[in-house]
Amino acid sequence: MGATDRMVMYISATYSIMQFIFAPFWGSLSDKIGRRPIVLLSVLISAVGYFLFAFAALFNVHIVWLFLARGISGFGNANIGAAQAIVADTTTPENRSKGMGLIGAAFGLGFIFGPALGAGLSQIHPVVPLLTAGGLAIINFLLAFKLLPETRSQEMAVTERKLIPIHLIKESTKYVNVSNLILLSLIITAAFAQMEQAITLYIDDTFVTGSSYNTERIKEAAKLTGYFLIVIGVTATIIQGGLIKSLTRKFGEVRLIQFGIFVMGTSLFMIPLAGHFGKFWVLMLIAPYMATGSGLVNPSKSSLLSQSIPQEKQGAILGLNQSASSLGRVIGPLLAAELYTLRPDYPFFIGGTMILFMFTVGYRLKPQVERKQTK
Repeated sequence: MGATDRMVMYISATYSIMQFIFAPFWGSLSDKIGRRPIVLLSVLISAVGYFLFAFAALFNVHIVWLFLARGISGFGNANIGAAQAIVADTTTPENRSKGMGLIGAAFGLGFIFGPALGAGLSQIHPVVPLLTAGGLAIINFLLAFKLLPETRSQEMAVTERKLIPIHLIKESTKYVNVSNLILLSLIITAAFAQMEQAITLYIDDTFVTGSSYNTERIKEAAKLTGYFLIVIGVTATIIQGGLIKSLTRKFGEVRLIQFGIFVMGTSLFMIPLAGHFGKFWVLMLIAPYMATGSGLVNPSKSSLLSQSIPQEKQGAILGLNQSASSLGRVIGPLLAAELYTLRPDYPFFIGGTMILFMFTVGYRLKPQVERKQTK
């Protein structure tokens, strides 16, 4: 459609920006009118965005429609706060972390099946994954309409949600680790988002042959990107689902965060090396190494943050941490768009530098739970 590399990543950033802006809106509205109508409406809006993107690409209309479509989907999919509120409504404090973990597990499975499904369907036609995404959103709407009850009781107080909770930022500094962990969430997410936004273009420019952007080239780029993301998703799920408990028991969250930061940062530096050799299989070897780093950092960071704050402040400060991650997903694509235009290697070098610099922050973290060292 004639988009530049910069414009491609701006389109992706549009989605994240809308999520960052409107997540408090949907959460606050669900406090006032209920969870069920918010989930139903927001999922339906996201479906409209997916279908609009598909038809805009299929009929090759003006590229502004792609920005509009991704903005609509981002607006609809900013409903994570309402989804988390449903879990909070229906679980006891003792079981709440398990319930929130189910949301994380659902995201993890989605990041495995999504790239695999997209890579496979793109071999039929590049627009088929887009239409399928819209169809899945419709199925999601129908399932919610049939199965999701209203969980908000009339006795629940309506709380005001602010876009930038300054009082929480100040309050978070009272607790050991909290401000450092929130800073880690912001910077690491922004750095990793650079990789996520640049990797498809990098694979296309580096490992796919051909001089024109025809359908066959798009199919090949989608297939290779799918392979790369599938390996990352599977590896991260194995670590977070099967190994993280025993690793945490043996080493503790702080050491896992520090080691994971080193692995994540160095893995981004390795991506341009794979491009230098021009061998896609080298990139595939980097994928599980990268996923190991993120698989260690993310659950360990969440666990340590939860341990570092009192029970009555859990929801507010964990929400602030989520806002920091959302802001990182806005900064990352915008930064990647400018850096990739200067040189395709730059998003990975700068992203790796940002993550490795966070080792100085990880070094200041303090363990909250004494653990017995196992042989």
